[in-house]
Amino acid sequence: MNADRPAGGPACPLPLAGDDVVQLAHGGGGQLMHELLQNVFLPAFGDPLGAGGHDSAVFSAGAERLAITTDGYVVQPLEFPGGDIGSLAVHGTVNDLLMAGARPRYLSASFILEAGLPLATLRRVVGSMRDAAAASGVAIVTGDTKVVEGGHGDGIYLATTGIGTLFQGTAIGPGAIRPGDRVLLSGDIARHGMAVMAAREGLAVTPVIESDSAPLNDAVLPLLEAGMTVHCLRDLTRGGLASALVELAAGAGVTIAIDETLVPVREDVRALCELLGLDPLHVANEGRFVAIVPAQEADRALALLRHSALAVDARDIGEVQPGPGGVRARTAVGTERPITMLTGEQLPRIC
Repeated sequence: MNADRPAGGPACPLPLAGDDVVQLAHGGGGQLMHELLQNVFLPAFGDPLGAGGHDSAVFSAGAERLAITTDGYVVQPLEFPGGDIGSLAVHGTVNDLLMAGARPRYLSASFILEAGLPLATLRRVVGSMRDAAAASGVAIVTGDTKVVEGGHGDGIYLATTGIGTLFQGTAIGPGAIRPGDRVLLSGDIARHGMAVMAAREGLAVTPVIESDSAPLNDAVLPLLEAGMTVHCLRDLTRGGLASALVELAAGAGVTIAIDETLVPVREDVRALCELLGLDPLHVANEGRFVAIVPAQEADRALALLRHSALAVDARDIGEVQPGPGGVRARTAVGTERPITMLTGEQLPRIC
């Protein structure tokens, strides 16, 4: 058995190691995707700008320092409660720029369309992208369109690239994380993954769970505009909070310790996760992030975050400790458990 699944069926949670083929879990934001990057892409392309696994690469153009990022989107269904593939593409690319400490400016958009796609669907998605770009303060300035035969695509695939301008003196990334830093979480987790899963599988969830997909400008820019020291920002997309923290701990050579009871999960989302046997820490988000800041900046950062409607429930969930030790979580019963990257694919094509 491998990670592929028949249409409408559940994904295998543990793809067989050693299969010499691409599996769905290679795109899941967890361990297999990490191995794919390390074993295939990095040996071929290297890291000429020193991105170090961060969401964007940073470079200079004259007097300006710019950030650039690129993303592909294959979510199914194309439209889901709280968003669609168009708004999701804009939000995801804008948020990756923000995570580098950049003010998003311009996007490109490349469409791969399947013959037979209703033009009404395409118009809704394009209109959604337009509205999301306006709300995010960016312009979509160039793009491309290709069409494949019916049965050889899945309606719409999207690829977006974004460019933003860095705030002066900004150096945000895993390499800046230091022992003693605090780990701030912007809000409740796991809504996007559960919204898409419920829509895809036709689960009758009442009330309907909506994705948290949103541009994070209003939460992140005040931190940067205030001149705060922010060591690292990371949005919690594929692989969820768990995979993001594991990547950051490994990249910085530190241990991250969190209190799991401080991580907010809405009760309806938690109930659906429990029903499906999923750990909310591994479920994807599209409007949540962690900010890792010096301890002396934590209270001020939380106050600024909570002024944003996107981060009114921001919390300090843990700390950075010296020495490479991965991620540990204190549970509700007072024990500790190790937090690891997602090893399989809980929900293929989440973004």
